[in-house]
Amino acid sequence: MGRSYRDLVVWQKAMALVKAVYIASQSFPKQEMYGLTAQMRRAAVSIPCNIAEGQGRVFDREFSLFIGHALGSLMELETQIIIAAELGYLSSDTTNELLAKTGEVGRLANGLRSSLKKGAAAGPPGPSAS
Repeated sequence: MGRSYRDLVVWQKAMALVKAVYIASQSFPKQEMYGLTAQMRRAAVSIPCNIAEGQGRVFDREFSLFIGHALGSLMELETQIIIAAELGYLSSDTTNELLAKTGEVGRLANGLRSSLKKGAAAGPPGPSAS
């Protein structure tokens, strides 16, 4: 196999996003522990997990599918960040910092997915002639 998922810049940035979400959500009201706090953390964790799982797949097409899952979780997280900000749980500085991080992860993930689609256009290798 090639490089590890840990070598992917998008995975590294997604891991930094997870840490930032955990830190930012520590100050949420206690009644949100099983609500918005848990949802944001779950969505954030899902992003690097899907990237890692996809990198372990055999075909680029499969990896691209998992990048799509990661992007879906990223959009979910962005929405939750906006909700938290509108509820007054996040300062504008923290909101802007988190949204900048989600934007960066999104750009990197979209770039990776585009490169995978180019490789997948050729399709999986055909059956062996042996």
